[in-house]
Parts: sequence; C-alpha cells; structure tokens
Amino acid sequence: MKPIWIVDDDQSIRFVLEKALLREQLPSRSFTSAREVLTALNEDKAPQVLVSDIRMPGGSGLDLLDKVKAKYPGLPVIIMTAYSDLDSAVSAFQGGAFEYLPKPFDLTKAVELIRRAVEESQREEVADEAMVEAPEMLGQAPAMQDVFRAIGRLSQSNVTVMITGESGTGKELVARALHKHSPRANGPFVAINTAAIPKDLLESELFGHERGAFTGAQTMRRGRFEQADGGTLFLDEIGDMPYDLQTRLLRVLSDGHFYRVGGHSAVKTNVRVIAATHQDLEQRVKDGVFREDLFHRLNVIRLRLPNLRERREDIPMLTRHFLLQSARQLGVEPKRISDAALVWLGQFAFPGNVRQLENMCHWLTVMAPAQVIEPKDLPPEVGVSHAVSAVPAAPLTPENHDPSAATATPQALPDFPVLPDLPASHALTATPVNGWEQALEAEASTLLATDRTDVWDTLTARFESRLIHAALAATRGRRIDAAQKLGIGRNTITRKIQELGLE
Repeated sequence: MKPIWIVDDDQSIRFVLEKALLREQLPSRSFTSAREVLTALNEDKAPQVLVSDIRMPGGSGLDLLDKVKAKYPGLPVIIMTAYSDLDSAVSAFQGGAFEYLPKPFDLTKAVELIRRAVEESQREEVADEAMVEAPEMLGQAPAMQDVFRAIGRLSQSNVTVMITGESGTGKELVARALHKHSPRANGPFVAINTAAIPKDLLESELFGHERGAFTGAQTMRRGRFEQADGGTLFLDEIGDMPYDLQTRLLRVLSDGHFYRVGGHSAVKTNVRVIAATHQDLEQRVKDGVFREDLFHRLNVIRLRLPNLRERREDIPMLTRHFLLQSARQLGVEPKRISDAALVWLGQFAFPGNVRQLENMCHWLTVMAPAQVIEPKDLPPEVGVSHAVSAVPAAPLTPENHDPSAATATPQALPDFPVLPDLPASHALTATPVNGWEQALEAEASTLLATDRTDVWDTLTARFESRLIHAALAATRGRRIDAAQKLGIGRNTITRKIQELGLE
C-alpha cells in the first residue's frame, strides 16, 4: 500500500498521527508545508490518502487541495481544521475534499476516518484498473456492430444515454466504454445499482448525508453524485428507483444542484448520467410508477443491446475469451472447447445472456475433467446428457451434425425422456422430466428404504443449498440480487444461508 501523507506545520500533530498510523500498520510520510507536498508529487508517486491542515505558512491547504485534485482527481484528501475554520471546511468540500477532521480531534476517530479514505482510494484504484484492463467489447454480429458504431458517434459527446436490454447483456460494459471514449475519460466512473440498495438507504447513497442526519450518521458522507463530479455516473436498473427519489433525481439532472440528506446548503455537481434498465419504461410510465418527465430527461439517446440469442455467431469467440480469462484468474492452463460442444452452446437459449455464458466458462474451467471440453462436459442446463440418453445415436461431431444447427432454437434438441409406466391420465405423461428430477427421485427412494425419518428435511436442505449456491454464483455473491432472482426476500436468503451453514 502507498503511504498516507500528513501535511501540518505543527510537529505535535504530525507526531501523534504518525504513531497512531504506525500502530495500525499504515505507512505514513510527513510534510511541514504545501510546497513540500507539491515538490514530492512531481518526484514520487501519489499517496494513498492526503491529510492536510488548512492554515500553513507557504500555502494554504485549500490551494493544495485544488492543485492535487487537478492532477489526481480520485485521491481522497482529508482537511484538518480548527472549529473556527469550519467555513473554510465547507469550501474544501466544494473543492472535492473527502472529509474534514476538526481540531482538537479524537485519535481513534481520526484513524477510523483515514481508514475509510484508504478503502475509498483502493476502490478507486480497482475501478481504474478494471477500466484499463477491461477488454474492448467483443462481437462480430451485425447487431453488435451497430452498438459499436453508436459508441463511436457518442465518443465526443456529454449527452445523457439510456441503455436498454435484457439482464446480462453487458449494459455496464457499454457504459464504461462510453465513459472511456468520452471527454470525461480522466474523471471518475461511478456505478450504482438502484435495485440492489434498500429504499431507505438509496437517498443517502446517491446524495450523501450530513453528520447527525439520522441514527448512525456519525460523520458527513459524500454521495455518488459528488464522487462522480467531473466524470460519469452510471445508474443501473433505473426502472426500479422509488417514485419519491425520482423527483430528486430529476432536479439534479435539470440544474446540477442537490442537497445532502439533512443538509441545508446546495451542492453543485458536474456529472454525465448514463442510465440502464431491462424494463419497459414506457409501460412503467403508463402504470404510474415512473415519472414521465424523468423518462424524457433520461431518454435523450437510447442504445439497445441485443441479447445473446440475436448474436449466436459471437458465442464461439466469447466462449474462448471467457475460458482464457477464467484460466488467467485461476492461474491454470486455459481449456479448449471442441466444435461439437460449441454447436450445443449455439443451440442453448442463454436466458442470462453473456453473463450466463461467462459464469458457465468459469464453471467449465473448474469442473471439466480434461483440457478439451466435449459436449458431455457442459453444465446440466445445456441438456446434452439428457438428450444423448434419450436418443442412442452416434456421438455428436462436426462431421455428422449440420453446421446450420448453430442458429437453431433450443426446441431443435431431442425430446427429454419421461417417467415410464405412468397411467395415461397422469399429468406427468405430457411433461418432460429432467435428469436432476430423476436423480432426486432415486435418492429419495434410497433414503426411504432405510429407517430414517428425516428424509424431507435432509433433501430439502440439500436442494435449498444447491439453489442458493447457484444463485450466488450467478450474481457473483450479491445476496440481494440472488434473492431477487430466486423470488424470495432479502431476509429469507440471509436466514437460509445461516441455517444451512453456507456462510
């Protein structure tokens, strides 16, 4: 970790902070004036966090803040000030300070504040690395070429963009590309999923809050609009934003001013907004759950992303890319995929779109037994094993498979088997049975043949564990998103994780 720089002409302040940070194993470096800091910035790398006094000989902390922010906009700066300097602290926030530390300060709270600034700085570094390392969007399909052309046309514009498309089509990746190729590329890119944050916390998350604004608000906190000042704010799943917050968002988009929760002074921000949704916003406007004026404010330029079913010709290229990416992340040899396996993937519906394909490639990197992935190695949801068991034909290979089937619909797969020996009137005679259901029935039969009396609880717990595990894998561990996909409440999934020992 890079050191924390402390700037103060008071030796006792520097000494106390240095020792406190040393106890916390946080490296530090001290300066007596703003001039020394500016010289060091020209010679060395930027610090992790800068903690600066306001009143110092040879240049004020506010002047230092302006110069540092001009060169390193993502660097958190904490301004130290006496109580009589709180007016100056307000000016510091306008200049982009992370927080202010009033003198005399409680040492424990000071270290806690610096730790929060370090975490913020590390998050910014990760986001910057992701922006640099993230590959350009992949796709040869005509539908994706239209998207690329649109991004190119918008590259020199600051106009508001609405991205629509099914879940998993890559809306955030497009938003990052729009930011990366815009005049704001050197500013921050801040993303927030409005559907993943509880309603009572979303307002504070967006606009920040003042100290004492509500129970637990021990310090002032900047919201996402302030964090994105000079850059881009990506509002994902905007269709799920609570109606009363839509009014506040409309006001910010209109004049760039807002109030923190519990605040009385307007905050000015310069942010480009990119919104995204998988919902039909026109219908939500008709239903009265989305403001029509906000819809028109956001819907300046609409960019629709195709689902994976509309760009099946991109599946082989995307699959090989994700397999290589997964292998690099896990530090293993990249696996290859056979043409026959690609044919099966080309027939799969991919309701989760590109995100589902990426997760599938992670699964294959870990679970496929050989270096070359064959159809039998594909996940159960693709349906290879079921179809093969139902149709005793020659192995599926590129030689005996019509290449045009790569664009066929999932219904082109052979029918799944059904349970045998059921009465003609039984409802299951017309219902395909998946392999996992047959396995479940077989497992239940085995347990029921014993003296056990907990078969229901045992199998239910195993079923729920697998279901929750799959949902968390699909959402990269985000419990709220997993609960939404499963159709259960946030508290329910938390309780189940605890009960089933999945922590």
